[in-house]
Amino acid sequence: MSHIADIRKDYKLKTLDEQDVDASPIKQFNAWWAEAEAAHIDEVNAMVLSTIDAQMMPHSRIVLLKGVDEKGFIFYTNYQSEKAQNIAGNAHVSLLFFWKELERQVRITGSAEKVSQSESDEYFNSRPPGSRIGAWASPQSTVIASRKILEKNVSEIEKRFANKMIERPPHWGGYRVIPSGIEFWQGRPSRLHDRIKYSLHDDGSWKIYRLAP
Repeated sequence: MSHIADIRKDYKLKTLDEQDVDASPIKQFNAWWAEAEAAHIDEVNAMVLSTIDAQMMPHSRIVLLKGVDEKGFIFYTNYQSEKAQNIAGNAHVSLLFFWKELERQVRITGSAEKVSQSESDEYFNSRPPGSRIGAWASPQSTVIASRKILEKNVSEIEKRFANKMIERPPHWGGYRVIPSGIEFWQGRPSRLHDRIKYSLHDDGSWKIYRLAP
């Protein structure tokens, strides 16, 4: 393990200048997203979601981005999960994308709120049957004795919905993270990275800053 401190990479692919970014952070994200998709990044929509529990302890995990609009960034989960319980107590969250192939990060801070039931229904019904069954079968974040519990639940749910439409569970749905700050990070040589930060002002406008690396 003594070699860990010697692991390093010099970033040289691209640059990022505040004169070149879009006035809207969502449009800037969409531009970077298009480049990330074109680069065929594996699981390009994987992002770190960080929440805070009642003891003010942070919790981070990978979730998948499932939509972006002018209001924010959408993901789906079990409303009884640890992350959902954290959000119920403290809606302030952060998201982090790391696209190493492009030497880029996007860091988003904001608040999470549930999407409409119709949005959750539409996305749920687009999922593969196995994923829809899984949403019913898994008591997410709770302690279970063994995997056999999940397998038993799956079997029972499959029988319940045999030859029927698999409806969305009432405890499952989406969140939209409404951003108050978005930072775009571009790796540069000698750790002198480019960091462009968008901050939301009270009047609804976005202010653009360059941050020191």
